[in-house]
Amino acid sequence: MTTFIEHIVKLTDHRDRDLLELTLSKALIDLLPVRRIVIARVMREDGVGRWLEVARLDAQGGGRVIDPQRVDFQSLVMLEDASDRYECLTTRSRVEIAWAGPDGPRITMLPLFSDSRSDDQGVLELHSDAALCPDDLTLVDYLRRIYRNMYSLLEYSDRDALTGLLNRKSLDDAFYSAVLEDLDGATVAPAAVETTGHERRHRVPVNYWLGSACVDNYALINDKHGRAVADEVLQLVARIMSNTFRTYDRLYHFGGEDFGVLMHCPDEALVLSAFDRFRANVEKFNFARVGRVTVSCGFTSVMADDSPKTAMEKTQLAVDFARRGGGNKACSHLGLVQRGFFGGPSSRRKQGRDEVTL
Repeated sequence: MTTFIEHIVKLTDHRDRDLLELTLSKALIDLLPVRRIVIARVMREDGVGRWLEVARLDAQGGGRVIDPQRVDFQSLVMLEDASDRYECLTTRSRVEIAWAGPDGPRITMLPLFSDSRSDDQGVLELHSDAALCPDDLTLVDYLRRIYRNMYSLLEYSDRDALTGLLNRKSLDDAFYSAVLEDLDGATVAPAAVETTGHERRHRVPVNYWLGSACVDNYALINDKHGRAVADEVLQLVARIMSNTFRTYDRLYHFGGEDFGVLMHCPDEALVLSAFDRFRANVEKFNFARVGRVTVSCGFTSVMADDSPKTAMEKTQLAVDFARRGGGNKACSHLGLVQRGFFGGPSSRRKQGRDEVTL
């Protein structure tokens, strides 16, 4: 059996928040007399909350870990429909369910986080054949505290200080981890990683999309109103972005007026609709100290031979196209390629003739 200290080392050795739930589950399975560990996180879309079991491990082997971006949100259980989990979440206290008497099997539920967080909420479930003793519960508490500390540290390193969105560095991590597909038979292709100077091999599934969004005329806003007001515009745009996209979409601030989104979606039309909704929400928002603000958006499907750099270059081409057409637009790079705007000499002639047509 792996020792408590060894599990602490594993928990504190991570540089990826998405792996912490799995490592915590493995530690609890190994150190406690439990049959199953379930970690359920709260996912939200359009103000509706549902439960996603991000990790489920059994003591006898087997289990699963779910990528939040690859689930059908509508198929998940509503928060209130899992009443015991909901009670644990809202009261932030332990809840025990015993269905065969006080000495029989039970589920012990504990809040994953200690405070009421709007972005990160979850419940830890321990399925056991009998009640857990005080020493067992103390060990769980120690591991939860280590998990929370590591989660906070990694979250801080992943976040942009001005907007609270994810930073540019975290895009590379997500690109080569969250975007990996472990299904048998997936195409494996090399992709250059400019930050490390060597090649990495990765599997990229279909239906992942990377998008960019840029505040139109941001330099003029900065020159006219000053840096403090320009920063406030960026913060408000980030808030609108957080309120527009799904909680499991990855939202980024790359610096200056540049934002980004990494999302999983089965249909290009739905991606375009999401960026168009974000663009419209920015346009109608009242920026009291500036007036009207707009954004230009571009997105691309992540391909098997893409790296973060090449995918971002495609999105920037689409953003530049939108800006040349007057801004306040959302454009698909793939759609523009199919219409001949990017590529060979013929596309350049068409772009010069009709560069503002969408």
